[in-house]
Amino acid sequence: MSYIQGYDPDTLREIVDPRHCSDRLDEIGEQRSLPALLERVWLLKVLGRPEDALSISDQSVRVARMAGTRKDLLRARILHATVLQALRAYAAAEQELTACADEAEGQGWSAIAAFAYQHRGKVHYDEGDFDSARRDFKRALFLRQESGVPDDQLESTLLAIDAADRRRVVGSVAS
Repeated sequence: MSYIQGYDPDTLREIVDPRHCSDRLDEIGEQRSLPALLERVWLLKVLGRPEDALSISDQSVRVARMAGTRKDLLRARILHATVLQALRAYAAAEQELTACADEAEGQGWSAIAAFAYQHRGKVHYDEGDFDSARRDFKRALFLRQESGVPDDQLESTLLAIDAADRRRVVGSVAS
């Protein structure tokens, strides 16, 4: 999404312009198409309103299951897991992301699998498991390279690997 201005190097969260995101949220309104639902979920999440995002996320998964493709459903489930992560329901988020990554890889959908691994890495990162986070980020990097994304789109994954490495070093020094 073009709303992302960068990523916080410590939290790995998206840096956005809240006013721009709020304006877009108002513009979307109550639209019920799957793309509109997914965008509303993401906007609410990055605006720090994960509780509001959760019910819409549940709805987006139902809509994708009934009227979308398997890829649509995976994307909706991954986004739902990121909302769970924002609510600190790490075990549920990790379980959902693992299932999505496995299914996407099984289907040969590298870009979707990479998306799932990237977010599962962020769950591990939030939990303080920097070794697992780094493994997931490296897997995401490999899959993104395999799917042929441009180098500038690899930036968030490289930033995440670097952040996990820094945290691992700090953790090992403190021990």
